[in-house]
Amino acid sequence: MPSLPSRTAVEVEFFRMLNRVVEPLIRAGVGSPRFVPGGFIVLETLGRKSGARRRSPLAATRIGAHVVVGTFRGDRSQWVHNLAAKPTTQYWMGGGSREARAFVMYEGKRFRMPNSLPSHMQTVAGFLAPYTKAGWAFAILSPRGKAKR
Repeated sequence: MPSLPSRTAVEVEFFRMLNRVVEPLIRAGVGSPRFVPGGFIVLETLGRKSGARRRSPLAATRIGAHVVVGTFRGDRSQWVHNLAAKPTTQYWMGGGSREARAFVMYEGKRFRMPNSLPSHMQTVAGFLAPYTKAGWAFAILSPRGKAKR
């Protein structure tokens, strides 16, 4: 009797297939947080081992010039570890790319609130921090430069 793929393998393949379909649409601006604070972005990270560029469509919340992304998959999401290792990043929102620096929080990662975060974003990070103990992971993307079309 052939063995079934593991739940983790099925989960990884599901998200790969989903990302292949939605990533081009979100990069083009479909579903971006423009007029309402919630929507979708495409986050680009560099593989912490391979150095390869990886793009992940993610639900996001825009708070002023900052963007907050999160996942209930926590440390099972490779973008979380990649972004923690290399926090200078790029993301697409509203059909344009933007450069950012990320502050990443997840279970088991010690973090100190960066002084560069404005006080209102430090409050947001403080509110989200306890949820990392339940397995969630979050990143706050701080802008670095103007949007590119």
